[in-house]
Amino acid sequence: MAAEAGHIPDVIVFGAGAGGMTAALVCAIEGLSVLLCERSAQVGGTTATSAGTIWVPGTKHAKDAGSPDTIDDVRRYLDALIGPATDNRRDAYLETGREMLEYLGRKSEVKFSLYARHPDYQVNRPGATLAGRALAPLPFDGRLLGDDFKLLRPPIGEFMALGGMMIGRDDIEPLSRPFGSLASFRKALSLVWRQACDRLKYPRGTRLLMGNALAGRLLASLKAQHVSICVDTALQGLVIEDGRVTGADIYADGRPQRLTARRGIIIATGGFGGSVERMNDYVRPPLADAVAFKGADGDGIRIARAAGAAIEDDHASPVFWSPVSRTPWLEGGRGVYPHLSLDRSKPGLIAVNAAGRRFVDEALSYHDFVVGMHRSHETVPSIPTWLICDSAFLYKYGLGRIPPGRRRFGWAIKNNYLVEASSLEALAKAIGVDAAGLSDSVARNNRYATTGEDPDFGKGSTEFDRNNGDPRHTPNPCLGPIATAPYYAMAVYPSTLGSSVGLKCDANGRVLDANGAPIAGLFACGNDMASVMRGTYPGPGITIGPAMVFAYRAAMAIAGKIG
Repeated sequence: MAAEAGHIPDVIVFGAGAGGMTAALVCAIEGLSVLLCERSAQVGGTTATSAGTIWVPGTKHAKDAGSPDTIDDVRRYLDALIGPATDNRRDAYLETGREMLEYLGRKSEVKFSLYARHPDYQVNRPGATLAGRALAPLPFDGRLLGDDFKLLRPPIGEFMALGGMMIGRDDIEPLSRPFGSLASFRKALSLVWRQACDRLKYPRGTRLLMGNALAGRLLASLKAQHVSICVDTALQGLVIEDGRVTGADIYADGRPQRLTARRGIIIATGGFGGSVERMNDYVRPPLADAVAFKGADGDGIRIARAAGAAIEDDHASPVFWSPVSRTPWLEGGRGVYPHLSLDRSKPGLIAVNAAGRRFVDEALSYHDFVVGMHRSHETVPSIPTWLICDSAFLYKYGLGRIPPGRRRFGWAIKNNYLVEASSLEALAKAIGVDAAGLSDSVARNNRYATTGEDPDFGKGSTEFDRNNGDPRHTPNPCLGPIATAPYYAMAVYPSTLGSSVGLKCDANGRVLDANGAPIAGLFACGNDMASVMRGTYPGPGITIGPAMVFAYRAAMAIAGKIG
């Protein structure tokens, strides 16, 4: 192990995602000796494979950008969406977010920028805003990690191209149409040249974006603080003496071992969002796919429960949803592509169930889209849901793993990722949906594309929808005709980005027992802690944002800086 023999740290953190790494980093900055343990061979967890956005209202970034948003507005929004708070964690989260970001910005490499425009997901609710609450990690040069670059978990294969080059939203257009303009050509050439140079020295590209950039920045900051990181180190149980958690039993170096912590143990193992089996303890109908890191299998929650911890499970949803298409052919991939917003919101696409009928506004947030799938499935088979488009849409916008600007995608058809047909009737037969229903749904969509209004489900009627549509398309950036043969269908299934249900904790991350009393010496953050969002999805980054805030609060509580 990386820990020195006989050394007893002040704090031991289990789990090296955003929550665990933030907790370890703040502990170290505050002068505590800390040991960070990760069960897998690499750090980053689900964070490293995510978009990396954080939803943290009231920041200096927003103020400097002139955002009129206030914490009172956020409270109104969350109250309207979630209902009254059941404890004081929601207030603690809102009151500490800015402090956490400024602290890390001053004392580490963990830095963010504000999205110029990123509406809340339920933008028609009181207190919602169009911008000011979502922040993105700044890109990071993985070469600065030196030999530790290999310690960082790579993104999922679906988010990379050209042998491991990360692709951001702004990279799609120049890479798919490099000869569209001089600027596109220059950017595409720069990206490809950087990637070619990287592959001479590294197993993948070192231009880190999104969640991989956040995980890379956290790792660089931990190394600067000389934090000991132990990988391939599995938590097996907690050691309790006189009613206090004083250490942990682990398995490392091929044998069981016992570690002692002077001040506390922080559990940040990622919840159970990476385990289909654990999710299916809560979810019906049963799931088959998970987007989250497979190491997030609920072990931290299970072990804390064995020590007397209580579970908070009265949430609107036990997990946070995303629709996915299945990509099992990708070497090194997770086997699923999350359809977050890039395709479903564009004009010229509808989603239908087995009756060939639309059942939801396709441009809704990924979480709410899957909620709609489940609601429809109660009466009409809607799993899988079929995304329907035509050849003009596919060329202009792409679909799932298929990038825009392509006219040949035989590989996708061969792998049953995409279904092609010369007519809607033939397409309906190929995917097993009602042909009359599908033809009628397409006809209705085409009429709505002309008027610019969707009276059935309101696609394109909100600022959130329109933000992800095509601003160049009129009269509605989210409504377009499906009329250019051949026609295409892609199956999407419910999957999860993480768990909402988790350990009951107080505002400082102290794990509570069945009587609501803190278990001395035991803390939790990230998806191991029950989400303050209680199974709702207010905006982008509502898992990573709270993970970092409560990691900060737990570390400060252990350091004696907050009560």
